Amino acid sequence: MPLAPPVFFQFESDFVESLRCIPMVVRFKLDTCGIKLKLEHWHRFTEGDRQQLVHLPCETAQDVATYRHDVSDLVLQYTQTPASDLLIEDHPAWLNSLNIPDSVLSKADSVGTHLTLEQWQALVPLQRFALIKLSRSSHENRNFLPALQEFGY
Repeated sequence: MPLAPPVFFQFESDFVESLRCIPMVVRFKLDTCGIKLKLEHWHRFTEGDRQQLVHLPCETAQDVATYRHDVSDLVLQYTQTPASDLLIEDHPAWLNSLNIPDSVLSKADSVGTHLTLEQWQALVPLQRFALIKLSRSSHENRNFLPALQEFGY
Protein backbone atom coordinates (compact mmCIF):
# COMPACT_ATOMS: atom_id res chain seq x y z
CA MET A 1 0.00 0.00 0.00
CA PRO A 2 1.57 3.34 -1.02
CA LEU A 3 2.17 5.85 1.73
CA ALA A 4 1.35 9.51 1.25
CA PRO A 5 3.99 12.04 2.25
CA PRO A 6 3.08 13.75 5.53
CA VAL A 7 2.16 17.39 5.60
CA PHE A 8 3.08 19.02 8.86
CA PHE A 9 2.60 22.70 9.46
CA GLN A 10 5.24 24.90 11.01
CA PHE A 11 2.80 25.91 13.78
CA GLU A 12 2.81 22.22 14.82
CA SER A 13 6.60 22.02 15.05
CA ASP A 14 6.65 21.82 18.85
CA PHE A 15 5.01 18.37 18.82
CA VAL A 16 5.23 16.72 15.40
CA GLU A 17 8.61 15.10 15.93
CA SER A 18 7.29 13.21 18.95
CA LEU A 19 3.70 13.10 17.66
CA ARG A 20 2.47 13.74 21.20
CA CYS A 21 -0.53 15.57 19.77
CA ILE A 22 -2.67 14.62 16.80
CA PRO A 23 -1.36 16.59 13.82
CA MET A 24 -3.74 18.40 11.47
CA VAL A 25 -3.04 15.97 8.64
CA VAL A 26 -4.37 13.11 10.80
CA ARG A 27 -7.30 15.18 12.09
CA PHE A 28 -8.16 15.96 8.46
CA LYS A 29 -8.17 12.24 7.64
CA LEU A 30 -10.25 11.44 10.73
CA ASP A 31 -12.89 13.97 9.70
CA THR A 32 -12.78 12.52 6.19
CA CYS A 33 -13.33 8.93 7.35
CA GLY A 34 -15.75 9.74 10.18
CA ILE A 35 -13.83 8.61 13.26
CA LYS A 36 -13.60 10.61 16.47
CA LEU A 37 -10.20 9.93 17.97
CA LYS A 38 -9.48 11.12 21.47
CA LEU A 39 -6.03 12.26 22.51
CA GLU A 40 -6.01 9.54 25.17
CA HIS A 41 -6.44 6.98 22.36
CA TRP A 42 -3.65 8.58 20.34
CA HIS A 43 -1.34 8.35 23.36
CA ARG A 44 -1.97 4.61 23.66
CA PHE A 45 -0.87 3.98 20.09
CA THR A 46 2.74 3.06 19.43
CA GLU A 47 4.99 5.47 17.56
CA GLY A 48 4.72 3.14 14.58
CA ASP A 49 0.92 3.24 14.71
CA ARG A 50 0.98 7.04 14.82
CA GLN A 51 3.42 7.23 11.92
CA GLN A 52 1.23 4.89 9.91
CA LEU A 53 -1.81 7.11 10.48
CA VAL A 54 0.21 10.13 9.40
CA HIS A 55 1.39 8.48 6.19
CA LEU A 56 -1.54 6.36 5.03
CA PRO A 57 -3.50 7.94 2.19
CA CYS A 58 -7.11 8.97 2.74
CA GLU A 59 -8.21 10.41 -0.58
CA THR A 60 -10.10 7.85 -2.66
CA ALA A 61 -13.20 6.04 -1.41
CA GLN A 62 -11.08 2.90 -0.93
CA ASP A 63 -8.40 4.88 0.96
CA VAL A 64 -11.06 6.38 3.24
CA ALA A 65 -12.60 2.97 3.97
CA THR A 66 -9.17 1.45 4.68
CA TYR A 67 -8.16 4.37 6.91
CA ARG A 68 -11.42 4.12 8.86
CA HIS A 69 -10.92 0.37 9.30
CA ASP A 70 -7.31 0.80 10.45
CA VAL A 71 -8.13 3.52 12.99
CA SER A 72 -11.12 1.57 14.30
CA ASP A 73 -8.94 -1.53 14.72
CA LEU A 74 -6.29 0.43 16.62
CA VAL A 75 -8.81 2.02 18.98
CA LEU A 76 -10.41 -1.34 19.68
CA GLN A 77 -7.02 -3.01 20.15
CA TYR A 78 -5.76 -0.45 22.67
CA THR A 79 -8.97 0.49 24.49
CA GLN A 80 -11.19 -2.59 24.11
CA THR A 81 -14.01 -0.24 23.09
CA PRO A 82 -15.14 0.69 19.58
CA ALA A 83 -14.12 4.04 18.14
CA SER A 84 -16.80 6.72 18.12
CA ASP A 85 -18.26 7.83 14.84
CA LEU A 86 -17.95 11.38 13.64
CA LEU A 87 -20.51 12.87 11.27
CA ILE A 88 -19.05 13.06 7.78
CA GLU A 89 -20.22 16.29 6.22
CA ASP A 90 -21.62 16.06 2.70
CA HIS A 91 -20.10 19.41 1.82
CA PRO A 92 -17.34 20.22 4.30
CA ALA A 93 -16.50 23.89 4.67
CA TRP A 94 -12.83 23.29 3.90
CA LEU A 95 -13.77 22.14 0.39
CA ASN A 96 -15.86 25.25 -0.23
CA SER A 97 -13.58 27.87 -1.72
CA LEU A 98 -16.48 30.26 -2.33
CA ASN A 99 -17.37 30.94 1.30
CA ILE A 100 -15.21 31.71 4.33
CA PRO A 101 -16.83 30.31 7.49
CA ASP A 102 -17.95 32.92 10.00
CA SER A 103 -15.77 31.36 12.70
CA VAL A 104 -12.67 31.94 10.57
CA LEU A 105 -13.64 35.52 9.75
CA SER A 106 -14.38 36.26 13.42
CA LYS A 107 -11.14 34.72 14.62
CA ALA A 108 -9.14 36.58 11.98
CA ASP A 109 -10.79 39.81 13.08
CA SER A 110 -10.03 39.05 16.73
CA VAL A 111 -6.31 38.72 15.94
CA GLY A 112 -6.32 41.95 13.96
CA THR A 113 -6.26 40.64 10.42
CA HIS A 114 -8.65 40.23 7.53
CA LEU A 115 -8.89 37.19 5.27
CA THR A 116 -10.20 37.90 1.78
CA LEU A 117 -12.10 35.47 -0.41
CA GLU A 118 -9.16 35.48 -2.83
CA GLN A 119 -6.82 34.44 -0.02
CA TRP A 120 -9.24 31.72 1.11
CA GLN A 121 -9.45 30.40 -2.45
CA ALA A 122 -5.65 30.26 -2.70
CA LEU A 123 -5.45 27.86 0.26
CA VAL A 124 -5.46 24.10 -0.21
CA PRO A 125 -8.21 22.15 1.60
CA LEU A 126 -5.85 21.04 4.40
CA GLN A 127 -4.95 24.68 5.12
CA ARG A 128 -8.63 25.67 5.14
CA PHE A 129 -9.35 22.71 7.43
CA ALA A 130 -6.63 23.89 9.83
CA LEU A 131 -8.01 27.43 9.96
CA ILE A 132 -11.53 26.15 10.55
CA LYS A 133 -10.38 23.86 13.35
CA LEU A 134 -8.20 26.55 14.91
CA SER A 135 -11.04 29.10 14.82
CA ARG A 136 -13.58 27.01 16.71
CA SER A 137 -14.40 28.16 20.21
CA SER A 138 -14.00 24.61 21.51
CA HIS A 139 -10.38 24.48 20.34
CA GLU A 140 -7.32 25.99 21.91
CA ASN A 141 -6.66 28.51 19.19
CA ARG A 142 -3.30 30.00 20.04
CA ASN A 143 -2.06 28.62 16.72
CA PHE A 144 -4.61 30.47 14.57
CA LEU A 145 -2.43 33.54 13.99
CA PRO A 146 0.76 31.47 13.47
CA ALA A 147 -1.18 29.38 10.93
CA LEU A 148 -2.38 32.49 9.07
CA GLN A 149 1.17 33.82 9.03
CA GLU A 150 2.52 30.48 7.82
CA PHE A 151 -0.01 30.51 5.00
CA GLY A 152 1.24 33.94 3.94
CA TYR A 153 -1.39 36.16 5.55
